[in-house]
Amino acid sequence: MSNVVVRKLDLAGNEVLAYEGRLVARTPTSATIEAFFSRYDRLEPGYTVFERGDRFVEFFFSDRWYNIFEVHAAGTDELRGWYCNITRPALIEEGRVSAVDLALDVWISPEGKTLVLDEEEFAALPLTPEEIARARAALAELLALAAQRAEPFIHWKHAASSRPT
Repeated sequence: MSNVVVRKLDLAGNEVLAYEGRLVARTPTSATIEAFFSRYDRLEPGYTVFERGDRFVEFFFSDRWYNIFEVHAAGTDELRGWYCNITRPALIEEGRVSAVDLALDVWISPEGKTLVLDEEEFAALPLTPEEIARARAALAELLALAAQRAEPFIHWKHAASSRPT
C-alpha cells in the first residue's frame, strides 16, 4: 500500500499536526492507516501511556463525525486501547487524509472502560448548533459501538483470559 499524509486541522482549516502513515485499506467512505507515534518519547495523560514507536491503526471516515485510533504498545504490540477524536467528516484524497478536530475525545481501555475527554475545550469552540448536535451524536455513537463491542472495539481484555489455564 501507499504512504499517506495525515493532517489534523483546527476550525479555520489550519494544519495543527501532520505525520506520515501507510494506507492499509480504502473504501469509498473510509481509509485505514497504520502510523507510528513519534511526537514524544513518552506521554502519560493519566489514563494510559503513549510511547515513541507505538503502532496506531487509524480509521478515518468521510461520512462520520469521528475517527478511531487503535493503539498498540511499541515492542510488544499489546493493545493499549482506542483513542477516538470527534471531528468533522474527514477529507480523504489521494495521498492525504485531513480532519478538522473538534476537541472532544473518548478513550476506551482494553477492558472496555470509557473516558470522555476535553469537554470544556469542546464547549469553548465557536460551533454552530448543528455542529454541536452532530458532535454529540458522534460521541453517543462511539460510546454505543464500544458498549456493543462492535468493530473495531472487539479486542477486549478479560481478567480470566490473562491468567494461565
